[in-house]
Amino acid sequence: MHRGTLSLSSIGPFDLQSTVESGQTFRWTREDGRSYEESDAYGGDAWYATVVVGDGPASDERDLDVVRVRQTDDRLEWEASFDAEATLRRRLRLDDDLPAIRDATPSDPLLETAFDRYWGLRLVRDPPFATLIAFICSAQMRVERIHEMQRALEERFGESITFDGEEYYAFPTPERLAEATEAELRDLGLGYRAPYVQRTAEMVAEGTAHPQEATDLAYEDAREYLAQFVGVGEKVADCVLLFSLGFIEAVPLDTWIRSTIEEYYPECDRGSYAETSRAIRERFGGEYAGYTQTYVFHHLRNGGGSSE
Repeated sequence: MHRGTLSLSSIGPFDLQSTVESGQTFRWTREDGRSYEESDAYGGDAWYATVVVGDGPASDERDLDVVRVRQTDDRLEWEASFDAEATLRRRLRLDDDLPAIRDATPSDPLLETAFDRYWGLRLVRDPPFATLIAFICSAQMRVERIHEMQRALEERFGESITFDGEEYYAFPTPERLAEATEAELRDLGLGYRAPYVQRTAEMVAEGTAHPQEATDLAYEDAREYLAQFVGVGEKVADCVLLFSLGFIEAVPLDTWIRSTIEEYYPECDRGSYAETSRAIRERFGGEYAGYTQTYVFHHLRNGGGSSE
């Protein structure tokens, strides 16, 4: 087993619990079973775990490893089946200059309150295929339920790995999900999303398209590229761009953000998704608008307003 620590004095502001429980990632599971419950700051002493694929020292891109991490007042502690510091830095964007990002964000009461409440929340950089499937599953679903769906997919179709006496599951490969029947996926609670997941997995497995290919495109072109996948509209595409592919200017216009626009920024409602997206991105700080969106989403979803 490998172990290590990362000092928060070198990382800057960080809030592990808010980062992994804010509805942007479904790849982490809280080991005490209390994900999405009210808890102590940063999750207290809880460990969060995930399975990573191809990040370890082996050359096999399907090599499975487990990473566990928890936060204390002054550091992140991790333990893993390999040297996981580089993986944590990338997946949790620990090298982002969060104070500079906040300084570049327009000042208004709602944004200031959201940043103050969850200061240290980072965007994530999750694997593209798993992120695509997760947000196809997200339609009309609570964050907690989306997380449960992803765990069900992993346990039914993913490869397992034993670490420190515990069994963990990787997210299924596109090939494995493509082989799943609609009935099998519906049995896991995916409902009408089941054929979307199966057909999108087929597209990736067959080489028709892959979400990673959007990375080198201009932002709006990348959103259009992702919309070719079955069950992916503009909002889901924006989620994949923001939480996996590094387009931190993306602002997914979900129900919470549309309500925010209606109540706080009605001048940004321009009718179409594309035009409203451009307006709210500018209002939220342009190149870092996705950070602002994620703070606002998490704040409002947890009952917040412009003041506490």
